[in-house]
Amino acid sequence: MTKLSPFHLAIPVKNLSESKSFYQNTLGCKPGRESDEWADYDFFGHQLVIHADPTHKGRVHHNEVDNKSVPIPHFGVIIPWDDFDKFAKSLTENKIQFIIEPYIRFEGLPGEQKTMFFYDNSGNAIEFKSFKEMSLLFSTKI
Repeated sequence: MTKLSPFHLAIPVKNLSESKSFYQNTLGCKPGRESDEWADYDFFGHQLVIHADPTHKGRVHHNEVDNKSVPIPHFGVIIPWDDFDKFAKSLTENKIQFIIEPYIRFEGLPGEQKTMFFYDNSGNAIEFKSFKEMSLLFSTKI
């Protein structure tokens, strides 16, 4: 795999102050630049910008994956296998309500991964996952 470049993602949030607290305090993202209408975060090495949009409504659409109802759209990051359970526990301690509880998908198959889904306070769906074998990240086999 070649060296990855950080992505930039800008998303709408209903309440900027509440969302700043969610991303900084609940997810542990380091804050960056900000204004009265937006704020930058170091989202696990990537640039996430939250923009105030009081009319934002999270989209409710799901597709079936591994017999689970996966929210679409969603975003997130892949974290190290050994960090996944600790991070999931911290989310539980922060009273995150999971859409899909942490579990192992495709167990014993190429692409085996731990995954979990939840919404931020504005209804944006987030997935954190971890591959047992990172070299299979872009494998064409399930």
